Amino acid sequence: MSKRTFSIGGIHPHDNKISRECPIEILPLPPVVYVSMSQHIGAPAKPVVAVGDKVKAGQVIAEPGGFVSAFIHSPVSGTVKSIGPVKDLAGNGQNTVEIAVEGDEWVEGVDLSGDIVRDFPDDNAAIMDKIRLGGIVGLGGATFPTQVKLSPPPGKKCEMLIINGCECEPYLTCNYRYMLERAEQVVIGTAIIKQVLGVDKATIAIEDNKPEDIAHMEEVVRTLAAHSPKYAGITVLAMQTKYPEGGEKQLIDAVMHRQVPSGGLPIDVGAVVQNVATAFAVYEAVQKNKPLVSNTMTVTGNCLPVQHNCEVRIGTPISFVLERCGGLPDSAAKVISGGPMMGKAVSNLDAATVKGTSGLLVLTEEQTRRMPETHCIRCGKCSDACPMGLEPFLLFRFTKAGMSDELEANAAQDCIECGCCLYSCPAGLPLLDIIRTGKQQVMGIIKARAAAAKAAAAVAGQPAK
Repeated sequence: MSKRTFSIGGIHPHDNKISRECPIEILPLPPVVYVSMSQHIGAPAKPVVAVGDKVKAGQVIAEPGGFVSAFIHSPVSGTVKSIGPVKDLAGNGQNTVEIAVEGDEWVEGVDLSGDIVRDFPDDNAAIMDKIRLGGIVGLGGATFPTQVKLSPPPGKKCEMLIINGCECEPYLTCNYRYMLERAEQVVIGTAIIKQVLGVDKATIAIEDNKPEDIAHMEEVVRTLAAHSPKYAGITVLAMQTKYPEGGEKQLIDAVMHRQVPSGGLPIDVGAVVQNVATAFAVYEAVQKNKPLVSNTMTVTGNCLPVQHNCEVRIGTPISFVLERCGGLPDSAAKVISGGPMMGKAVSNLDAATVKGTSGLLVLTEEQTRRMPETHCIRCGKCSDACPMGLEPFLLFRFTKAGMSDELEANAAQDCIECGCCLYSCPAGLPLLDIIRTGKQQVMGIIKARAAAAKAAAAVAGQPAK
């Protein structure tokens, strides 16, 4: 079997998949959940419940706040205690619905049985409606509303669906467990998405450090293809283990040998990429009428005596998850939401999980200590490592000097914040931290420019370009 990879940059950090042998366990319900209205890219959802309302698990508690937005459902049954700002993991206030948990009674129509439903309808409009009403978003990190991603704009056509099973981020293993324990549901979800997109081909891409997943998924694909022609055209592709293989643009390059243009989208080169967890969520929404109210996350760290992969109801406090997984050891110095490369440090352990929470990584002080900063020696290692073909040392200098025009001209807006530059810098420079700031400045300028152009076109009575 061929092993592909992307053509520009990349690094090889130790994968540290120390939780890979831990089956998915169902975490108990906490006393209270805090359901954020900002769990997806786009406009925050708008609450449709009031304080004092009784809700059931799976009930809509917030509706989309715009075209790029998503429904949010109660993950539990109980009473709405408050609606208002609650601090997230970074300490920023987010509009949140607080629900006191009083049981686990579900709305009617949700199939909670373990029976696998293999036959799905031909009505794509009905399928899309279930995906939209189920509040499904991308679970690979970006949390882009899935119904929007599955609706290519006029003039754009999808040629291939890519299901991302790479899980290239060190330590995280929840997708690994999905493909071992819930492989059939993932493949059914893949077939449903493939039908909605109207494509003949779908590729499930898995890094070759997961041979068990590759073999198991191949067997499931063969079995389902024999069950129905709807499963034809789905293949499993072994990818070279390399970070960030699971990056959307890197995966398209590796699978299709096409480069997404600067400022472009995957659909510009005929691709749609979804995560294996998203495919599973699509299966549950379409086949089981179950909205997205839980996700699976890895709780891991070399300092933890026991590793975990847990299915957790959305809105569960991080402190509750850690407590149920054995608590923080004395040697713990930092908790990361996600993995060590692209994850975010948790400054508020009382913050709650959201749809996109993929893991909690516990690190010691020694693991978090950065090497002393020295001067850049123009070695070019950061440029060699950048999977977007950027020159991080230049972007670093331009950001520190406040040179926004130069930042935009050198495509700071294309940075995917993967951390390859920081990882490879022998001078210990905080390249990613500084470049992220520069990128935010450039994105603000680009958005302001687009808004001004739209306003000017409105005044002139012409459509904005």
